[in-house]
Amino acid sequence: MGIKGKNDRMVVLACEDCKERNYTTVKNKKNSKERMELNKYCPTCKKHTTHKETK
Repeated sequence: MGIKGKNDRMVVLACEDCKERNYTTVKNKKNSKERMELNKYCPTCKKHTTHKETK
């Protein structure tokens, strides 16, 4: 579900401020080795914050 190919993996994004896991996305691990970091809206904090990839 949500996995495109053998190199694409589902990752979870967590808010930097409240540590709430809000988003899931697909990342190609062959092309991008480092952890994903996106600026997204956090409904718990009610503002845009940095979301980092978690385990």
